[in-house]
Amino acid sequence: MVVSHNGSELTSNAILRWANDSRVAWHYIAPGKPTDNAFIESFNGKFRAECLNAHWFMSLDDARSKMEEWRKDYNEVRPHSAIGNKPPISLINGSPASLPT
Repeated sequence: MVVSHNGSELTSNAILRWANDSRVAWHYIAPGKPTDNAFIESFNGKFRAECLNAHWFMSLDDARSKMEEWRKDYNEVRPHSAIGNKPPISLINGSPASLPT
């Protein structure tokens, strides 16, 4: 399931057709209720501030490369407080993250 707001980037005919063709359920949060989707709103803010606003993209390939670098850092290097100040990759690699109590 995809959960999104009603922003124009997620209400286009192309993405709705893709969701339908791919049999992906789509759920819109209530207008004016970003807390209904707080985790992705937090991620979007970080991605926007740390990647999109921090770089000039000279081409599509350049954008892909810079976004991939950011994704790797976000998932494999930087600590996340919600999982014991470890990077998410540590959960996949079997290193138990001690969750806050």
